[in-house]
Amino acid sequence: MTVLAISAVSKETHHFYSILGGAMIKMASRGKTETSKLKQNLEEQLDRLMQQLQDLEECREELDADEYEETKKETLEQLSEFNDSLKKIMSGNMTLVDELSGMQLAIQAAISQAFKTPEVIRLFAKKQPGQLRTRLAEMDRDLMVGKLERELYTQRKVEILTALRKLGEKLTEDDETFLSANASAVLSQFEKVSTELGSGDKVLALAGFDVEKAKK
Repeated sequence: MTVLAISAVSKETHHFYSILGGAMIKMASRGKTETSKLKQNLEEQLDRLMQQLQDLEECREELDADEYEETKKETLEQLSEFNDSLKKIMSGNMTLVDELSGMQLAIQAAISQAFKTPEVIRLFAKKQPGQLRTRLAEMDRDLMVGKLERELYTQRKVEILTALRKLGEKLTEDDETFLSANASAVLSQFEKVSTELGSGDKVLALAGFDVEKAKK
């Protein structure tokens, strides 16, 4: 995808917010069917943003440094807007907090740059520990046969293990050791703050922390 195509997707995304924002807040006050539709709409929007990030990384060599940074900044700003929409939707509605808290944590991880792999962010947001473990096994094989560089493998494995832990999955002793040895300072801070806040309505307080951090 070219930078122009990514920019077009960016404009589409802003248009999506203007049309869907009010409808989402109305749906948030209704029953199970509406909640399910709301969650589907949010997941589809997150998929668009993650695809935008992935496309940007894939065409990085075609862009100069300024184009890349500007386009990435725009995408992170859209994630911040999405995060703000989630806060409004979830405010005072514990059912939605339970349903969407994982998605919000994943978005905050992306905004703060604690997570950099769109596929991992997407699976984290959708609470898919089985698929995360499958992806990790595929990465192990790719590393062994030389299809994946060690540095990239380490970054992605750390993200997957952190996501699994946030989703309540039990890690092996080896995985815990690997995570402790390789987690970046940004990811460690994200892990610390989100753990201290816990789940439920307390997770909303993390949003402002990560958005402000991303703006600095």
